[in-house]
Amino acid sequence: RAEKTEVLSEDLLQVEKRLELVKQVSHSTHKKLTACLQGQQGVDADKRSKKLPLTTLAQCLMEGSAVLGDDSLLGKMLRLCGEAEDKLAQELIHFELQVERDVIEPLFVLAEVEIPNIQKQRKHLAKLVLDMDSSRTRWQQSAKSSGLASNLQPSGAKADALREEMEEAANRVEICRDQLSADMYNFVAKEVDYANYFQTLIEVQAEYHRKSLVLLQNVLPQIKAQQEAWMEKPSFGKPLEEHLAVSGREIAFPVEACVTMLLECGMQEEGLFRVAPSASKLKKLKAALDCCVVDVQEYSADPHAIAGALKSYLRELPEPLMTFELYEEWIQASNVPEQEKRLQALWSACEKLPKANYNNIRYLIKFLAKLTEYQDTNKMTPSNVAIVLGPNLLWPQADIEFNVTGNYGSPMHVNHNANYSSMPSPDMDHADRRQHDQARRPLSVATDNMMLEFYQKDG
Repeated sequence: RAEKTEVLSEDLLQVEKRLELVKQVSHSTHKKLTACLQGQQGVDADKRSKKLPLTTLAQCLMEGSAVLGDDSLLGKMLRLCGEAEDKLAQELIHFELQVERDVIEPLFVLAEVEIPNIQKQRKHLAKLVLDMDSSRTRWQQSAKSSGLASNLQPSGAKADALREEMEEAANRVEICRDQLSADMYNFVAKEVDYANYFQTLIEVQAEYHRKSLVLLQNVLPQIKAQQEAWMEKPSFGKPLEEHLAVSGREIAFPVEACVTMLLECGMQEEGLFRVAPSASKLKKLKAALDCCVVDVQEYSADPHAIAGALKSYLRELPEPLMTFELYEEWIQASNVPEQEKRLQALWSACEKLPKANYNNIRYLIKFLAKLTEYQDTNKMTPSNVAIVLGPNLLWPQADIEFNVTGNYGSPMHVNHNANYSSMPSPDMDHADRRQHDQARRPLSVATDNMMLEFYQKDG
């Protein structure tokens, strides 16, 4: 039979609806939070640690460090990172255990124990109410069969038994209803405690991330110090002063190595710095120079590769050897009409170079002056040297952008030294040579003059 008597107030009926909603939300949140755990739920810290991905990563890094050894930079990096990852794993385990204890387990109890107990009690009350209505109906039927008026109570043993049954049923309903009402009101009052689970979640996460950040910030200076202290750093594409500081040198290693080799095997090579080397040989030599290990005997038969590597080093410097700051001054000085004044202007600009740049360009120019002593054989006059090397020593900081609106396609980036990769061939006919000369920038003319002046000064 359907329940006839409604024993809960309107407020408690609203609480009853809210119970189911809170149960659904708590159950869903518990499920998703559990899925976020990386360790195995419900086991102690040691067992969780063994299966944690961060722990596995830390072990892998430490094993790699042992294989490579601390005498290599990679070995040191792996060890420092492995130790850091292991500490992060321990912080993660502590974080997950705290979340499990303070958030996940209370949510489970709320969704699977506390609310279901209230709902179970509600069902029990509904059953008691049905029993009470049923006993009242039997007692009322007894009164009708006795022919009594509705306001008179039946008498007799049977009637007394029915009345006692009805009163006991009503008493049980009253007790259950009071208990249920108390539990429902307690649920409402404790909502602030339930909400605190989520505040705790954010607080624990914040603390975990703070500790993890401190760990990482502590290890980063150690990693950077190892990197900076490591002597075997690449030089191509790196700032000149950085390379010199790390290597403890005055002249950049690629410059000195290439010049020394060319003095031995390349001074009489025709078209030095003009003839393109084998791409694979050039790539191999540049890589060897980056490692500060060069087999001189191997490259003595290929001076063009050595010259190409020297040009590449100069061209790949983040800032030209003659600096961006002095670019305009170099150009203006090289275009002074009177020779003596031009020479003075060039030397004035030269004296403004940073010490590292000054030392290296002085070294390089003296070598180029030596190279032109063999110009009858190698065909590299000061003018020819200027054409092929000048643009690798000086270039403007930024080319002019003509496509200011960006509406006319996006042309491929062109290296600012592309126009100066080679001098015109002696076999080039007059028309082609004229086209080549017209394509050259004023920079080539400027460096022609500069090279001639340096040649006369040192030569």
